[in-house]
Amino acid sequence: MVGILGIFASLALLIYLAERGWNVIFVAPICATVAILFNWGDLPVLGSYTQIYMPALGSYFATYFPLFLLGAVFGKLMDESGSARAIAHRIVAWVGPKRAILAVVLACALLTYGGVSLFVVAFSVYPIAASLFREAGIPKRLIPAAIGLGSFTFTMVALPGTPAIQNAIPIPFFKTSIYAAPGMGLVAAVFMFASGMFWLNRRAQAAARQGEGYGDHAEDHPAVDTRNLPGFAVALTPILLVIALNFLLSKFVIPAFDHSYLATAKFKNVDLKKVLAIWAIVGAMATAIVAIVLMNRRRIADLAGAINAGTLGSLLPMANTASEVGYGAVIAALAAFAIVREGLKSLASDPVISLWLVVTVLAAMTGSASGGMSLALGAMGEYYAKAAEAAHINPEIMHRIAAMGSAAMDILPHNGAVITLLAICKLTHRQSYFDLFMVGSLTAFSASVLVLGLYLTVGVF
Repeated sequence: MVGILGIFASLALLIYLAERGWNVIFVAPICATVAILFNWGDLPVLGSYTQIYMPALGSYFATYFPLFLLGAVFGKLMDESGSARAIAHRIVAWVGPKRAILAVVLACALLTYGGVSLFVVAFSVYPIAASLFREAGIPKRLIPAAIGLGSFTFTMVALPGTPAIQNAIPIPFFKTSIYAAPGMGLVAAVFMFASGMFWLNRRAQAAARQGEGYGDHAEDHPAVDTRNLPGFAVALTPILLVIALNFLLSKFVIPAFDHSYLATAKFKNVDLKKVLAIWAIVGAMATAIVAIVLMNRRRIADLAGAINAGTLGSLLPMANTASEVGYGAVIAALAAFAIVREGLKSLASDPVISLWLVVTVLAAMTGSASGGMSLALGAMGEYYAKAAEAAHINPEIMHRIAAMGSAAMDILPHNGAVITLLAICKLTHRQSYFDLFMVGSLTAFSASVLVLGLYLTVGVF
């Protein structure tokens, strides 16, 4: 019991310190040490740090660093070239300013599905959203929810082919691709979009009936710079390249080559399925980056500076998530965790439902979709892969339900994306968090339940 208490005390300390602003890179090994001390005699402290924590952290870096790096550089160049703003402006023109909420959601969805990071999207779309909401008389407090619905719900974990890291993390464990369970993902995406839009429109209508307008935000007049923006076709081309090349490389181009060398010791005897999807994303993102530069060279004032900023910007989120993976590896090595693991597994006999519960709980506790899923799969991914194989369960549903579970309850007050988004919009938790939670987590939770229902009744598609 003391050992189990230590695991939960360690996790509670990690959450507390992260919420108070302590860097996870620094505190994760300290929190892992707390768990080891509660389990005195099980693992050595220094040996666990150098032989368990650091190898797990390094393995995560080795697998996913190219995705973080290229994604951050791609997003930065989309921002610097004005492409993100150009796409947002065109969507607004199509949808019309009277449908301000729909325009913002669609603009964010297209950008994030095309590989632009949430933070770049928020910075690019917020000034446009503020102008539209002010003109339409919609409360400013709904802007974070509109950006959130388009950025970290259906385009992050449900739409097949999304290059979001949350859709890539399950790949090595289940040997799947970013197109896993495409039909179920599409159903979930439509549900999340429709229910989120229904909620936001109802909230806007209720505010209008009560005479609440945009609100008194005289100090906040974000400038919308429309100078020197690329044409819509030029702006959209890199995003289309990411989407199209992802599919072509993973389904046709890469499998067509001889990869027998992967089965040699020099290349770690790796299965092509374990790296195929990541190779495809890397190829697609790298090509799209070259396309942005070639088509917008004159618009990017400092190319080296933009690439450097994107590169450095990728390191912190990468290291944060990798540190949580290292922490999870230490926890998983404790004998007491075997008891916790068996308890979590016993919550549901079906591996799919059990995996969803574990990922959902850990994502909620850590306040991070990628962090919670990495913790869960790092500690129990091999078990769930074998359990699915033994039960003859299609690994694609394991991939999709793990990704969706990571978003089901991660939008809690201490979530880093929530804090950053509210800061960009110059709003507080009191003003905007409720609506952000409703469209960001409740819709994802409901969509996950819907997918589980389809899995139990219809099967995987």
